[in-house]
Amino acid sequence: MPSFDDELGELGRRALLRRLRTFDSPQQPEVVLAGKALINFASNDYLGLATEPALREAAKAAVDAFGVGSGASRLICGTLPPHARLEEAIAKFKGTESALAFSSGYATAVGTLGALAGESDVLILDKLCHASLIDGARLSNAAVRIFPHNHLGKLESHLEWARSNFPEGRVIVVTEAVFSMDGDRAPLAEIVEMKSRHGALLLLDEAHAVGVLGRNGRGLADALRLEGEVDIQMGTLSKALGVAGGYIAGSRKLVELLVNRARSFIYITAPPPAVSAAAAAAIEWLQTDEGERRREQLWSNLAVFGEQMPGIFNDGQRIQSPIIPIILGDTERALAAAAQLGERGFFVPAIRFPTVPRDAARLRVTITARHTVAQITALAAALRAL
Repeated sequence: MPSFDDELGELGRRALLRRLRTFDSPQQPEVVLAGKALINFASNDYLGLATEPALREAAKAAVDAFGVGSGASRLICGTLPPHARLEEAIAKFKGTESALAFSSGYATAVGTLGALAGESDVLILDKLCHASLIDGARLSNAAVRIFPHNHLGKLESHLEWARSNFPEGRVIVVTEAVFSMDGDRAPLAEIVEMKSRHGALLLLDEAHAVGVLGRNGRGLADALRLEGEVDIQMGTLSKALGVAGGYIAGSRKLVELLVNRARSFIYITAPPPAVSAAAAAAIEWLQTDEGERRREQLWSNLAVFGEQMPGIFNDGQRIQSPIIPIILGDTERALAAAAQLGERGFFVPAIRFPTVPRDAARLRVTITARHTVAQITALAAALRAL
């Protein structure tokens, strides 16, 4: 039996050993790590809401009114007014009948897929879906089929297979709006047409699209005016919204079923009321003029980076989201590049297997609305010098 030392040593030999870093500053473009000031180009806090005063005040007010903990699961006595208000805000924002908030995006994915699919059903996932969706599919006991990233032809053949082999089963297509490591978007209009034609459901994870795309940041489905065609809208409160947690938005019957079947919702203490209150404040803030200006600033900053890095995509693609991968391939090369950037004052960590394929190690650059043009220009110069 291998020891822990053996396993850790093997990870080290393969340049795959990871360690936690403790930052000594809030989530902002300028952070402090081990006493060194760095410009942070790794955060998912795309709009800078993690430190937004309106969210802080909402959290403080909830602590004063309801304390720091919820005390129990939602189905026992843990549901407090901030939880109900958050779900009402999500449903209104997403234009759905109802919504359900979970403690994390991971819990949302695992609980939802496990609740909706079983051994007589089929889940069809894009190959680059987040680990939480993959784990949820595996744990569901449903038949699982994977299609190559954004490959519509293979999705079509999987749908045909599912309908042929599981004629009475529930078939759910699962994809992301914006993919977390590549930053590109799903061909949503084509997927909607295909799932409708085959009588399937669609779960769309808008984790990296909410706050970024669509009216007031409602997401990709809203941007394409397809929100009414997406059966299960999933998202997170921990990226552009700056807080923590995940959610499902959809029909009342969908939410009622999840309340009764989603194990990661039923068997967990309700999120702290301050977290739910801050998340509701974030959704409200997105719909203000200030929120829209911040989102426009994000896209202005992305345009600056694109102008500074004209050769970032070899196939003529344009920047589609705040996530820009600089694919280097070799793990050691990616680690060396991240270290070199660190020496020049930038925090851009290397992303390695198993988060990405073995031959696709990369720097994952994220641009936020709070970065300055000078910071973006300096990073581009450092990247060109690698």
